[in-house]
Amino acid sequence: MTRSRILGWTAGLLLAPVLIAVVLIAIFGWNWLRAPIERYTLDKTGRELVIGGDLELKFAWPRPRFHAGAVSFANPPWAKEKQMIAADAVEVAIDLPQLILRNIVFPEVRLVRPVVFLEHGSDGRKNWLLDANQRDEEARIRIDRLMLDEGRLGYDDAAQKTSIRAELSTADTKSAGEELRPDNKMRGDLPSNSPKPDAISSTSKWPLSFTAQGQYKGMPLKAHGKGGPVLGLRDEDTPYPLTADLSVGRTGVKAAGSITSLLKFTAMDMRLDLRGDSLAQLYPLLGIAFPETRAYVTSGHIVHSGRSWRYDKFSGRVGDSDFAGSVQVDTGGKRPVLTAELASKLLDFADLGPAIGAKPGSVQAAKHTAVPPSGSATPKTAQGRVLPDVPFKTDRWDSVDAEVTLKAKSIRRAKALPLEDLLVHLSLRDSVLTLDPLDLGVAGGHLNAVIKLDGRQDPIDARARVKARKILIAKLFPTVALSKTSIGQVNGEFDLAGKGNTVGRMLANSSGKVGLVVAHGEISKMMMEKIGLHLWEMLVLKISGDKLVKLRCGVADFEVKDGIMRANGLVFDTEVTTIVGTGSIDLREEKLDLTLNPNTKDTSPVALRSPIYVRGSFAHPDVQVDKGRIAVRALGAIALGIASPVLALIPLIDAGPGKDSDCRKLVREARALPHTAKTKKTSPRS
Repeated sequence: MTRSRILGWTAGLLLAPVLIAVVLIAIFGWNWLRAPIERYTLDKTGRELVIGGDLELKFAWPRPRFHAGAVSFANPPWAKEKQMIAADAVEVAIDLPQLILRNIVFPEVRLVRPVVFLEHGSDGRKNWLLDANQRDEEARIRIDRLMLDEGRLGYDDAAQKTSIRAELSTADTKSAGEELRPDNKMRGDLPSNSPKPDAISSTSKWPLSFTAQGQYKGMPLKAHGKGGPVLGLRDEDTPYPLTADLSVGRTGVKAAGSITSLLKFTAMDMRLDLRGDSLAQLYPLLGIAFPETRAYVTSGHIVHSGRSWRYDKFSGRVGDSDFAGSVQVDTGGKRPVLTAELASKLLDFADLGPAIGAKPGSVQAAKHTAVPPSGSATPKTAQGRVLPDVPFKTDRWDSVDAEVTLKAKSIRRAKALPLEDLLVHLSLRDSVLTLDPLDLGVAGGHLNAVIKLDGRQDPIDARARVKARKILIAKLFPTVALSKTSIGQVNGEFDLAGKGNTVGRMLANSSGKVGLVVAHGEISKMMMEKIGLHLWEMLVLKISGDKLVKLRCGVADFEVKDGIMRANGLVFDTEVTTIVGTGSIDLREEKLDLTLNPNTKDTSPVALRSPIYVRGSFAHPDVQVDKGRIAVRALGAIALGIASPVLALIPLIDAGPGKDSDCRKLVREARALPHTAKTKKTSPRS
């Protein structure tokens, strides 16, 4: 065989498939490929692909385009819906270099009136994965850009309690539909005002509108909005324009701007408005733990690039408090790291309550619970709790690390307690929450605290160190008329450690020290005479007017163990009266059990003289005198008065010690008093 004949046979063998394909196309068109494609799909996926309309090809290297009419692709047997995709027409661009490498990549896909259902099974299977078991994450078709025309989308995820149904439409569905309708050809009979099939771009005249409803993670979802006609699913070069208004549960979101790559979220630049009942409700949406708050609304600018998300220059309100600042989240580490700088012009103290486990209005509700008759047993559930009792959600603390700084210029609180200039830095690292510093201006003075909550322990291991300096009594109790004349200062220190998952339980199990010192002030003489029940002095002051007396010192020294505060020293010393107290405060049951013994320093001709008992609960404190002792003195005065009117005054005379007492000595004496002082026989001056 000659060399020329060998070359001829070789050329014939190479050209034969091409000639056969040309003959088949000439006789049958491209439709002869439908059956091989359907068989190949069934063989590889186990799911039926049906091409009911004409199949056409427009070849262009490296991305030829296929057009097919009346296409459907079945779901696997376990899925709820029979078909995964059904569309009047489909046009796809195929990346041939990737196909040679056995990767199926569609740079562009256009669907006419599609119905698409995606499902994530409870066992982990995903119907969009094309292997036989729908588990191989690599067995998927990569779609970079998608164009939809008047279709329906569904998504179900039983494990996440999510089921969403969406309706899509374009501004000019008729023209868009005619372009790809099965009875039209791709070779020249497109409407004159329609773009060419290879001109799929975000500059199309047909913007996309959508509505959606259903459930997301068990919460009702509703949404509507508009976007560009081409969905850039993986397109990392072209921002996709989007406006959306949606509600998930009690959280509302409005967004307007652009997203680059809808599946990867490569970048984002949007105006974002949020509203809801509590920031904590964002956890199912963002996977980041926020504190419980009152209702909020906020508006700002969100920017995302790489692993950084920033909500910048936002402003809004939480309850009655205003906030502004910026929040940034970095997702590159073990867990997201949240950094925030927040400022408030007016912070309502009530808005901080939910963050520490207090329900809005809980204190007022506790105070309005029915007070039981005096002397009767009070069921624990009927007393009403004052200390915060909503558990911290420590299971969410490991979802984020955080560094948050809040500055508030003015603080509003019920009863007009003067608070200002709050500075607090919150640090959350590995489920350990620390407030350091927590600085607050209080009544002309200053409060500084360091609080640490270890959420790795169950119950939480808590420690609090608080220092109070130069707090003015007159400003501390501005609503009490008699305190307005007082200029004394309060200094104190608290050092407590306890365990519990609520603030109330932490205090109920706490141990440590509590100390307060009052000095350098003046106070109403009328107030002191009322405490001592000096009737004559009260009458004189009522006629002549109130006076100021020197406040020598006040000391409150409590030892705390297992939630019981016992008074080691409880002394209040003025020019006219010394008050020495004993007893305890039960943080576990929220009960008061204190006895105050007033001792006058001047002789009082008419005084009933009685210890003062402070009992009851935190919500319903009960302050009473010893009525029996007063009755005995009154009866004694009446009995002596029968013999002689002058003798009637003897039981009512309070001789007093006649001199000032040293504050340090008073503290020592207070420590020596038994805690059952209310049952001890008192001295003639008590």
